[in-house]
Amino acid sequence: MNKILILAGLVIAALGLAGSPNIVSAASATTCTGVLAPGSYGKVNVPDGAVCTSDGPVNIKGGLNVGEGATFVLGSDENPVDSGTITGGVHAVNPAGVQIHHVTINGGIDIQGGSGPFGGPFGVTWNAIEDNTIHGSVNISGYNGFWFGFLGNNVYGSVTLNDNVLADPDGNEFVSNTIHGSLNCSGNSPAPQAGDSGGSPNSVTGRKTGQCAAV
Repeated sequence: MNKILILAGLVIAALGLAGSPNIVSAASATTCTGVLAPGSYGKVNVPDGAVCTSDGPVNIKGGLNVGEGATFVLGSDENPVDSGTITGGVHAVNPAGVQIHHVTINGGIDIQGGSGPFGGPFGVTWNAIEDNTIHGSVNISGYNGFWFGFLGNNVYGSVTLNDNVLADPDGNEFVSNTIHGSLNCSGNSPAPQAGDSGGSPNSVTGRKTGQCAAV
């Protein structure tokens, strides 16, 4: 079993144990510290240190914000069904992990920093941005978790993946993406690779620069 499936199994186990939703809603914003039930929402905020999980489908209309040390999980690599839509982009500063699968994201992704490789609800931390359709640019920089995968996405915009330094030597799996724009990578350790994903080289309409020229 490869690392992606092992990590996905941890997510599914956590979803099963998460219990009842702990959601505080306002007219235009929802604060999620538990299970985000299927449905439509305005803005969704995951507070510092909190965990928010969802099998979907959800329709987030005002953007997603993930706080410092927080974990957000939507969808699953093992259950390849439509998990919903996020309009207004995905934004995170020093999260423990952001894991989004099979989602349409309008407004791009901006994740800056991380909270270290250990901790969070799973004992280790990771970003998994997999099998999504993304309208807008992607910038994920300075993540210092245990593992990071950017896999199988269809991106309408440029992608920048810089200075992501991981504990797992099999991390920074940046493959099998179709990018309608440029792909720019530098300062990542380990260098971008296929790892054990079995992925294929990225298809990029613009330029591949830096470390991602090889993938």
